[in-house]
Amino acid sequence: MSNTMIIGAAVLLVLGILLFFKSAKVRGENGEWSGALQWGYLLMLIGAFGLLSTLLSFTAVLLLFVLLTGIAWFVHRKQKKKHSGQMDDNHFTDYMSGFFPIILVVFILRTFLAEPFQIPSSSMRPGLIPGDFILVNKFVYGIRLPILNNVLIPVSKVERGDVMVFNYPEKTKINYIKRVIGLPGDVVTYKDKKLSINGKTVNDIDEQKLYSYPEQVPNFGTITIQAQQQTEQLDNKSVQVLKMPQQPSVISEGVRSFPDRELCTYYPDGSGFSCNVPAGKYFMMGDNRDNSEDSRYWGFVDDKLVVGKAFLIWLNMGDMKRIGTKIH
Repeated sequence: MSNTMIIGAAVLLVLGILLFFKSAKVRGENGEWSGALQWGYLLMLIGAFGLLSTLLSFTAVLLLFVLLTGIAWFVHRKQKKKHSGQMDDNHFTDYMSGFFPIILVVFILRTFLAEPFQIPSSSMRPGLIPGDFILVNKFVYGIRLPILNNVLIPVSKVERGDVMVFNYPEKTKINYIKRVIGLPGDVVTYKDKKLSINGKTVNDIDEQKLYSYPEQVPNFGTITIQAQQQTEQLDNKSVQVLKMPQQPSVISEGVRSFPDRELCTYYPDGSGFSCNVPAGKYFMMGDNRDNSEDSRYWGFVDDKLVVGKAFLIWLNMGDMKRIGTKIH
């Protein structure tokens, strides 16, 4: 979350607290709580949610709010049964309990079914571009325990070529999207722009075409990037990838120290690398091969970091024709 959003959340929280203390805490003649009290609660909820999201994952904050409003809902129901026919005079339980069904539904949908995600960069071009809003299938790889993210009920396994959203290993609060290249036990080699898995070269169709796109570069503004678009056959999936012949297969200076780093060998001339994928982890690469921060630089993705499989573009304000496009 940016500093502007943090400040905004803090301002909303403070405004909510001020409204809460200045508002009347009794019901009006119409039986409703005062508008100031209701707005105070609403602003405090939004502000607290925003600030907590800087410390915890979105799922963890949702779960916390489910528990808080759930307790309020339980107490509210108990009071109504105890004093049948009377209104609950506790403004906290009365107001907060109303949020419980809404937050619970959002929690279930986002945690177990589908999650929205916005494409932030050009690393998955040509298939996905900045500005695409996509949906991520959360249950395709199994029903997972919230927060811990362990698989409770297996559904299907991760396959090579899947477009996966996951928690970025170096900062797990951030979600990344890349394509699954290597499964546990695979040997992934990328040398001189040629990808091979377990010693077998991934076939690419010789036909190439020029692909140009605008890119924002710090201190330079917008520049035009030109790359060659090719089709790779990754298992049973035809994958459109971009390559820039003038770029090295891996920028050695960008390779960090990461867990299981000893399982990777990097060629000193920048012509490529070879990695043995450890158990329970995946090797990820962007389709825009020479403009992607991926596993060759920051390492493997643990299964516990998996969010889900991207399957649909549901919005792009800059290009409405992309709406409804399936992700391959």
